[in-house]
Amino acid sequence: MDFQIPEKLYYKIGEVAKFTGIKTHVLRYWETEFKAIRPNKSRSNQRLYRKQDIELILRLKDLLYNQGFTIAGARKKLREKPAQKVAEVAVEVPAAPSQAKTKKQVSAEASDQLALPLSGSYDPKLLKEIRQDLLRLKKSLEANP
Repeated sequence: MDFQIPEKLYYKIGEVAKFTGIKTHVLRYWETEFKAIRPNKSRSNQRLYRKQDIELILRLKDLLYNQGFTIAGARKKLREKPAQKVAEVAVEVPAAPSQAKTKKQVSAEASDQLALPLSGSYDPKLLKEIRQDLLRLKKSLEANP
């Protein structure tokens, strides 16, 4: 894919359709078929997708359109994928001490990444992810005083 997805916290369904080349009605249908695709909704009930949702949609598109999977087959394949992802995360190696970031660098990066809108309700899954990220950041700051 030669098109780069812009960095934003949320994307509307029209933007996702443009990025992925999948029509909006197909995206809404896939929401009913795949539990992994659950975009947040705004107060005005607009679907708000995150970058990880778009990556999942692109993977689904590949499975269904390029590899010829059925919807049931794609569901099975997606269930296998998270187990592989957990193994990848476990192999992650911490940075060498010479490359360690200062507290100011880490906190500046964290504040940039955690920019949230001030209004609206938040998805419990998103809040859990943010909490886990903050705990990892705290451990990192404690390890590198």
